[in-house]
Amino acid sequence: MPSSLSSSASLPHTAVPPHAAPDVAPTGDTPPTVPPQAQAQAHAAAQTRAPAPAPAHCGAEQQEAPRSGGVRTATVGGLAPPRDRPKAEPDDTVSAPARYPRSCVTELRLSAFAGHRRARFLLGAVTLFTGASGSGKSTALRAYEALARLGGGARLAEVFADPVACVPQGARPDAQRRRGFRIGCTADGPAGPVRLDVAVQAEPELRIVGERLSAGGVVLLETALRDPGRRTVQAAWHTGGSAPVTRAPLPDDRLGTALLPLRVAGKTDGQRQVLAAAEQMVVALRSVFACDPQPDWMGVPVPTGTGRLLTGCDNLADVVWRTREECGRRHAALVAALSAGSTGPAGPVVDLRAEPLGDGTVRAVLDRADGGGTELARLGYGELRYLALALVLLTGPGVLDVDPAGEVPAAMQTLTLLADGLDRGLDVRQRGELLRLAVRMAERGHIRCVGAVSDGSWAARTDGVTVVDLGP
Repeated sequence: MPSSLSSSASLPHTAVPPHAAPDVAPTGDTPPTVPPQAQAQAHAAAQTRAPAPAPAHCGAEQQEAPRSGGVRTATVGGLAPPRDRPKAEPDDTVSAPARYPRSCVTELRLSAFAGHRRARFLLGAVTLFTGASGSGKSTALRAYEALARLGGGARLAEVFADPVACVPQGARPDAQRRRGFRIGCTADGPAGPVRLDVAVQAEPELRIVGERLSAGGVVLLETALRDPGRRTVQAAWHTGGSAPVTRAPLPDDRLGTALLPLRVAGKTDGQRQVLAAAEQMVVALRSVFACDPQPDWMGVPVPTGTGRLLTGCDNLADVVWRTREECGRRHAALVAALSAGSTGPAGPVVDLRAEPLGDGTVRAVLDRADGGGTELARLGYGELRYLALALVLLTGPGVLDVDPAGEVPAAMQTLTLLADGLDRGLDVRQRGELLRLAVRMAERGHIRCVGAVSDGSWAARTDGVTVVDLGP
């Protein structure tokens, strides 16, 4: 039996077993129950409710209900195998015109991923996941980063080093001992809300078994695993010409949406619609920078290089060496942010510079108002993390080690910072200043921030911040 994203396979609260036939007709969505306050916080989130795909073998335990919390809602739906004509989705999926001049991810869906089931998270310009240890904060960010890397063209094995850890807890294999997981997102922008849903088989071998890209009530791309013996999936994308769809095999270890710009000619209105939706999704996903500053390495002198900040921020001195000369205005803003977050007895920060050493390396130094200089190696853990995150918020794709869409001008891209443990090591003053900086930069439209914090109560009443509480 071919594998695809089926309508009721392996979903909680359904009597259909995990190995149900994938050709069952899709069911409608359960109406979202997002609290009004959460909707207001995530005013920029897309409201499409197209049926979410369910892989035939993701094996979520049927009796276990999803954890409650924040802006999670239940969504049940499915994806049938590719058809001769693109299937129109339910009427309520047709959304208002796009409110976003730049592509960005406005919703994250974890239909069946690790500890999350049927979870839907609306993402604002600044979104903080909060909850007790083990509530799934880091898992949500890990899924977002995985989608971003797939959108950048990475292979499945590069993204999921331990795919079994992503399988829903308590999942049962089907008769062929197959298990997997489902993730998806919505990217809004000039083309309006565009939905992407992906089903991944984790066992016995890692592969994508189904994918759906939809926009404006029309399924633009569907893929399904037809022959488990081949490392391809059967794809069908909207054409809108003399032939309603185009069919072709695609590799089962790459995201089909990321490959469409290379496969679709763009000669018909339908093809141009497919290209616009795929490119918007890819641009939104490729503009993600997952940052986890490593203070233990940030104070070490480094050789000068590209001046592009790495995810661990261990080459921060090289970046300062470049940006202090090239981006005077932003560097001044960074110094002001460092001074606002400074709590040491040496006085406010008046400059951050890179000092060349005799061996060809550079080290970063903070200049204080009292005339003294402090090497970064002498700063505390929280001070270094605050410095690195502030630098990221004040820079862009040209400074960060991301793989942005080269064909899209930087001024038309929105960078998204992913920061697990955003408040880790920060004192009350530093975390407050960092959050206010994130909101100010997000208001300009060039950066968004999605982070995880241990306690979000301090940020809940901050204008421009969406707090997603995953509960105890």
